[in-house]
Amino acid sequence: MRRDPVRLVYSTAVGSVCATCGWPANDCKCSSKIEEKVPPRVTVKLRVETKGRNGKAVTVLDGLPRNTEFLENLAKDLKKSLGTGGTLKDGAIELQGEWRERLRALLPARGFAVKG
Repeated sequence: MRRDPVRLVYSTAVGSVCATCGWPANDCKCSSKIEEKVPPRVTVKLRVETKGRNGKAVTVLDGLPRNTEFLENLAKDLKKSLGTGGTLKDGAIELQGEWRERLRALLPARGFAVKG
């Protein structure tokens, strides 16, 4: 059952419209766009994924606050210190390769608690 029986399909008035909240895309009010504050003690969960990546390992840092600026800066610093590539996806940082051991040494030095 739909909550809203009327759904906007096309409009020239505002351009792109968010499918979730119905606001213009550049002024979206969805909860996914809300920036969280960075707590003083951040707990990072580490895991390695290979499924769906043709057997190549990817280290995922999860459990981070959803703050775009914080995540971009952390990802940039980690990629630079590890000498690897990576990306941000859904509030998690993905680093190419298996880096759990090195991250267990790097992250506590930056003030993070590490699990996994």
